[in-house]
Amino acid sequence: MVRASLNHVSVLARDLEASVAFYCDVLGLERIPAPNFEVPVEWLQAESGQIHLFERDMEPAPYYHFGVTVDDFEGVYQRAQADDLFANWGESSNASVYELPDGAAQMYINDPEGNLVEVDYPDFEAVDKSIVEEVVNRDDLIPQTGAAADGTLNLSPVGSADK
Repeated sequence: MVRASLNHVSVLARDLEASVAFYCDVLGLERIPAPNFEVPVEWLQAESGQIHLFERDMEPAPYYHFGVTVDDFEGVYQRAQADDLFANWGESSNASVYELPDGAAQMYINDPEGNLVEVDYPDFEAVDKSIVEEVVNRDDLIPQTGAAADGTLNLSPVGSADK
């Protein structure tokens, strides 16, 4: 049987430097050397994988996203609030923070290109509720029954990986 581990996600960046600044400043990623490709590329290191930014003149795909786990949910939340980064879902819920059935906290923000980034934290109860606004429990939006009630994200605590 084949086993796989995710090692990177490629993300559109029409303005490469603005995207690098976002991922480094807001999410704490670190710029690392990248090979030369046919288009400008920057590689960023997270604790447990990489984001590869590639410069192309095209629109990001709506709703496609990737998730990151952070150790300072409130800090990212405050930055998202100050810089108006929260995703706008239109007709559906525009909550800034969601509580998942497994007790995790979740928010969606947009990078400078409009790419959707899911920001997760393993313990919703530990989130300072005096800072976050518009919290919605996913079960209140759509009942989580059967296997859906057992859904969990792979949220290894940040800082637990061997460096």
